[in-house]
Amino acid sequence: MTEHILLRHRDIPALDQLAVYREHGGMESFRKVVTTNKPAEVLDMVKTSGLRGRGGAGFPTGVKWSFLPGDLWPHYVVANADESEPGTFKDHEILEGNPYQFLEGLMIACYAVQAEVGYIYLRGEFWELANSLDACIKELEKENLLGDDLFGKDYNLHLYTHLGAGAYICGEETAMLESIEGKRGQPRVKPPFPAVYGLYNRPTVINNVETLTNIPPIIEKGANWFRSMGTEKSPGIKIFSLSGRVKKPGNYELPLGTTFRELIFNHGGGIIDDARIKAIMPAGASSCLIVADERALDTPMDWESVPALGCALGSASVIVLDETVNAAWVASKAIHFFQHESCGKCTPCREGTYWMDRVMAKLMRGEASREDIDLLYSIARQISGTPLCPLGDFAIPAVLSSIERFRPDFEALVRS
Repeated sequence: MTEHILLRHRDIPALDQLAVYREHGGMESFRKVVTTNKPAEVLDMVKTSGLRGRGGAGFPTGVKWSFLPGDLWPHYVVANADESEPGTFKDHEILEGNPYQFLEGLMIACYAVQAEVGYIYLRGEFWELANSLDACIKELEKENLLGDDLFGKDYNLHLYTHLGAGAYICGEETAMLESIEGKRGQPRVKPPFPAVYGLYNRPTVINNVETLTNIPPIIEKGANWFRSMGTEKSPGIKIFSLSGRVKKPGNYELPLGTTFRELIFNHGGGIIDDARIKAIMPAGASSCLIVADERALDTPMDWESVPALGCALGSASVIVLDETVNAAWVASKAIHFFQHESCGKCTPCREGTYWMDRVMAKLMRGEASREDIDLLYSIARQISGTPLCPLGDFAIPAVLSSIERFRPDFEALVRS
């Protein structure tokens, strides 16, 4: 792409300054919807665009907004900036380089669902970003872009940041709501869902940073413009966080439907030392390992095509492995992370991740037998589908797929 839509700070210097952002059309989309559109019209525009959630699930954003009931008030919008998935670093760049476009997207979302209060939940390590966002919010208030009776209309809007305490579990939407309310960050039993029983027991929309950053250009240029990029069912552009054994890791803003081959070799520069590519993890540590054969490399990166490889696109945090990397080592890192981050509320996740981590550690020390590989696989299978929230299920794809597709890597570590 010649011109960025989400990572516009790469093209426009000092875009993190409100004056510069406004010089390039910033805040005009928010002014437009508040002064000329009814909330339902904004919601319909986002629905028509086909924008899907960029946090991992890929659920249609406009449809999600429409779930909020019209007879229960107040409504809230929460921006999920708890970017804690290993291999994911796209939201951090947006918040650092293009914060006002994200904030404008959040403001438009609030107007669309008739919320007068919005929260930005940031992972605990993002305290510097929280400070800078607080400064941005003050600038918006100073310019009368936030506050009461905006643009002379009967609409009030206030935004607040909220720092977590460095817990991965708070990326789960209901654990995030609990944390904002000052409670322990643990997931709630669902149903009821946040759309009805969310923050402070009121209807709540929760969207990812990247998702919200797409909103202002959709309002400015229209739903058809947005649908002109990407694929029919996965329209628009996506930020792909590329890391691992590639020459040029980083964030790449590309149309959905771009192939793994183009991302890794055209944009990422290929494999370090020109080694042979071995596997791809398309969604960070919570994803499976895909055998990087010709079919996989030529697969479009969208929410419809990647599942044909036995995996999900998720947040598009693409980790590349080459022939120098042992798949069992990768699985051990994933297991240890999820065991450490388990909140302990439900038994399958608490006990399952603990025992997987123990068996994996034994294997990595060279003390395991081939039967331990089967035991590890069995534990992972028993966890599947049983945890209270997705964290437990996120802990198993790397284990199951690496044993199924790269078992010799595990057998190379067993005691003779």
